[in-house]
Amino acid sequence: QVQLVESGGGLVQPGGSLRLSCAASGSIFGAIAMGWYRQAPEKQRELVARIIGGSTNYADSVKGRFTISRDNAKNTVYLQMNSLKPEDTAVYYCNVVMGDSGRVVANYWGRGTQVTVSS
Repeated sequence: QVQLVESGGGLVQPGGSLRLSCAASGSIFGAIAMGWYRQAPEKQRELVARIIGGSTNYADSVKGRFTISRDNAKNTVYLQMNSLKPEDTAVYYCNVVMGDSGRVVANYWGRGTQVTVSS
């Protein structure tokens, strides 16, 4: 059983930077996918960044500004956010998809961390 805990959220001014961390209590090495989603008030949850198939992909709105990475030794996934904009304001959730022999067997979510970009 994997538990995910996000941290690093907070209030930041437009143009600023923030680094989110997602610590897993269980090993996520070999996960099918690891990523970050966000949900703003009155909007649906959307994919922000993801590591899958040995590569990364990003939402068009964050390309060039956000970077997802992982540290296997620390069992942690990160999201570096630069040049933040007010529209980035949302609750950010960590997501990990586990598999067995190529088949998805579990989809884990953290409780989320609030990111507010405002002057």
